[in-house]
Amino acid sequence: MDRQMLRDWVHRFNAEGPDGLRDIPSKGHPPRLTAAQLASFAEIVETGPDRAKDGVVRRRRVDLKRVVEQRFGVVYHERTIGKLLKQIGFSHISARPRHPGQKAETIEA
Repeated sequence: MDRQMLRDWVHRFNAEGPDGLRDIPSKGHPPRLTAAQLASFAEIVETGPDRAKDGVVRRRRVDLKRVVEQRFGVVYHERTIGKLLKQIGFSHISARPRHPGQKAETIEA
């Protein structure tokens, strides 16, 4: 502890009493996308890509990152796009792997 911190504590105690010594929780950064933009982003994800226009069958986080940059002017990291997807209720789903030599008769048996 240094003198400046002690001085700040004394001033807070004198101004507010013992409650002034409690830690003040950080509010964090304000969200970069508004609620309306998040709803629009959810709609974009729900509708999926247009193969003729977008050139892809399904969107990856990289593709969604590009869409967010173009539509809303906000730059996010790919990992943050994944967090946004989870926040608005989407989950990661991948196809179950299937061996190319798998036989239908063996599965039925």
